[in-house]
Amino acid sequence: MCVLKVNPKTENFDKMKIKKLKIKNFRSYKDEVDIEFCDLTAFVGKNDIGKSTVLEALDIFFNEGKGVVKLDKDDINKQNLAEGDNEIIIAVTFEELPNSIVIDSTNETNLQAEYLLNANTQLEIIKKFPNAGKEKVFIKALHPTNTYCKDLLLKKDSDLRTIIDSNNIECSNRNRNAAMRTAIWNHFNTSLGLQEIEIDVTKCDAKSIWEKLQTYLPLYSLFQSDRKNSDGDSEVQDPLKEAVRQILDDNDLKQKFTEIATEVENKLREVAERTLEKIREMNPDIANSLNPVIPPSHSLKWNDVFKSVSIAGDENIPINKRGSGVKRLILLNFFRAEADRRRQQQNIPSIIYAVEEPETSQHYEHQKILIKAFLSLATAPNTQVIITTHCAVLVKELSFDHLRLVKFENGSKTIDNVLPNSLSYPSLNEVNYIAFKEITEEYHNELYGFIDLEGQLPSFKNGKSTMTYVKISRNGSLVHEQITLTEYVRHQIHHPENTNNPKFTPTQLRDSVDLMRNFIQTTINLGHLEGA
Repeated sequence: MCVLKVNPKTENFDKMKIKKLKIKNFRSYKDEVDIEFCDLTAFVGKNDIGKSTVLEALDIFFNEGKGVVKLDKDDINKQNLAEGDNEIIIAVTFEELPNSIVIDSTNETNLQAEYLLNANTQLEIIKKFPNAGKEKVFIKALHPTNTYCKDLLLKKDSDLRTIIDSNNIECSNRNRNAAMRTAIWNHFNTSLGLQEIEIDVTKCDAKSIWEKLQTYLPLYSLFQSDRKNSDGDSEVQDPLKEAVRQILDDNDLKQKFTEIATEVENKLREVAERTLEKIREMNPDIANSLNPVIPPSHSLKWNDVFKSVSIAGDENIPINKRGSGVKRLILLNFFRAEADRRRQQQNIPSIIYAVEEPETSQHYEHQKILIKAFLSLATAPNTQVIITTHCAVLVKELSFDHLRLVKFENGSKTIDNVLPNSLSYPSLNEVNYIAFKEITEEYHNELYGFIDLEGQLPSFKNGKSTMTYVKISRNGSLVHEQITLTEYVRHQIHHPENTNNPKFTPTQLRDSVDLMRNFIQTTINLGHLEGA
């Protein structure tokens, strides 16, 4: 039997982080998409484009239907389903892996030694859901494919011994599958035929390794936007329920719970034995046919003991009955408190906070405080934060590294790292324009200033239609000038004291921005490329 456990010397570093997510055939994601993650990842894009789907796919992967999201057949991409493909695929790649594993209780090794890492030396776990049913689990790994070396994790001990005997392989311990695998791989070291393949980890020793690897996976907590309002809802309405999960994941507490359960079990056995002894005095046959049945300590559901934990207001009104603003305010400060706690505490469980539209029902200033709390929280050990947002205020507090833009172009869904588009330097105004079509005077100034800096204003104005602008000269007289729309807008932005002209409209502001963006893309950026 293969047993995987934490090496106490490296326990602080044995919790994994998400590096990449792959989704295929899940809701609007017909084709496979690859998504890169960092400590704080923010998904931006239009409404109903598929941002929340990413967070919910992760909930299905980590919580296996016991979290917020329950997988069903309606989650299969309709176009693929019509073409006969009914298998949803959700795959997560991890980094910061366990430094060591212990096989057969004493044989210390690691995932790389078991050839369970992909070509990038990362752990890639694939879950496939045929017809949205029970998942099949695979690990994609750079694994031996030599006839004698392949599928060793899926072979029985007798099969391993046969390979050893037929190839005269020296093996220090023929009673342990791990030792036999190592001996075989070492024997064929120069001809392993390493290739990236998918290994079924629901069978044989691979199943045991997978069961233990699951203890290293981060906790995943999805806080959805305010869509529900039942007493059982906990994800947004009451963050204390999530705190219970984290607290109970602490190794020291787990040990204490085991000790308590063992003591209770011993006392129960004493009570049961005394009862049986009394029965035995009256009817030995019946007594001998009875045995106490006590659930093992690992099956006890400690979460249920604290399921009623909550934050309540006056007259014990639960938080999920309060207004959206109050609920989100409590959530905001939960994350602020978590940022402080997780930066200071040692040996904390690894966790991923996924928050949908955190700006919901929050004042402008609260939004800025919230995103700063997330940024702080993401710097804490063993912590990742994932958000979706429609809020330009939040975006401007982030860096380009944090942002992922969800788009649908040419019939295909993509999720890309956000890079400068029109401008040749990073601009979060640009991001907000692409993601939310936000048109601001600040962005207009930025585009105009860039064209001016490139010395291209005369070329930009050349051939464009003009309109009348009343200018105030130095002596106070009014001068009528013919200028382009872009100049008209810029003059009004920079000289609001001049009220002699009709205020530009939102449509005119948008038209001017589009004119400058088109000029930058087709003239300036193209010129830079040709010059390179």
